[in-house]
Amino acid sequence: MNLRMAERTWPAPTVFESHGPFSLESGAVLASLRVAFETWGELNGARDNAILVVHALTGDAHAASGGSSGDPREGWWEGLIGPGRTLDPSKNFTICANLLGSCYGSTGPTPDEPCPVVTTRDMARALRALLDHLGIPSLRLILGGSLGAMVLWEFLAEYPSFARAAAPIAGAPQGSAWAIALNAVARRAVEQDPGWKGGRYRGAGPEAGLSVARQIAMISYRTAELFEERFSRERHDSSAECALVPDNAFQVERYLAHHGDKLVGRFDARAYLTLSRAMDLHDVGRGRGGAADALKCVAAKVRCVGIDSDVLFPAREMREAHALLERCGVASRYGEISSRYGHDAFLVEFGQLARFIGPLLREDAP
Repeated sequence: MNLRMAERTWPAPTVFESHGPFSLESGAVLASLRVAFETWGELNGARDNAILVVHALTGDAHAASGGSSGDPREGWWEGLIGPGRTLDPSKNFTICANLLGSCYGSTGPTPDEPCPVVTTRDMARALRALLDHLGIPSLRLILGGSLGAMVLWEFLAEYPSFARAAAPIAGAPQGSAWAIALNAVARRAVEQDPGWKGGRYRGAGPEAGLSVARQIAMISYRTAELFEERFSRERHDSSAECALVPDNAFQVERYLAHHGDKLVGRFDARAYLTLSRAMDLHDVGRGRGGAADALKCVAAKVRCVGIDSDVLFPAREMREAHALLERCGVASRYGEISSRYGHDAFLVEFGQLARFIGPLLREDAP
């Protein structure tokens, strides 16, 4: 696998490159590893104020503005990272890295080298390689939502004493059949697009298939109540209110198509399939004797966060993860976001997230 850089007109993140081989869980070996990352704040003298933020499926290293890249755009977690916010750069050294297998600067699939199977365990190990490169001996906190939470669970299992606190949000220790089913249909949409070409396309590629895949995902990210509130049966052409009209007549259809087109403009279909397969394969207990054995040695204080309206990763899964940790003797608490935004609440409800994450930081003030 070589680096695939998504086209951009803004400053690029820093890229760490390990020139030695990097072994994957599948047995495949990468000739080298590249990890693109941004940071906010500075390491203190004791080097004990580092925080690792892990992004979701189509995220990148640009979690907030004001970081090391100089990128002025608002980031996907702008409401949490910044002066006076929960992850304050004056107090913490926050790192966010593009995950292995993605398309924003880290090692990922290319037309010449389609990606081998990558797992959340591989992603966690790549993050640890970056932290070692940065000279970080421990983490004050690791946190992330969705795929980011899955990688977090693997990080805790692989390095049980490295983080002093952890906040997995809307992502359990094991992928569910429901989430696997949704991902499978989304991947099928990409693979059946004539532009897919087994992942060896150049240029535009399977744009229609990737758009449909994103539209499927968007339905699972939100709630029926929110769709009804925003769109109901409203049509984009009011003159056709009583007529039989072609596809894309309803506002909700146009909304989904818009989000599909947005993703096509910024993401690579090969990376989408690679990362969604990693979510399906995610199982922290694989090869470790089960989830309990995998997590029983975790030394971090953990705050499991669920979302009451999440249909993709139901709050029940996070409550069960909390109960599992308690049975293992791990210091764990559970918190639940109340929101009409469904799974996407972890990208919206910053005030509620701050109430769960803030105490973890106060308990571990350097």
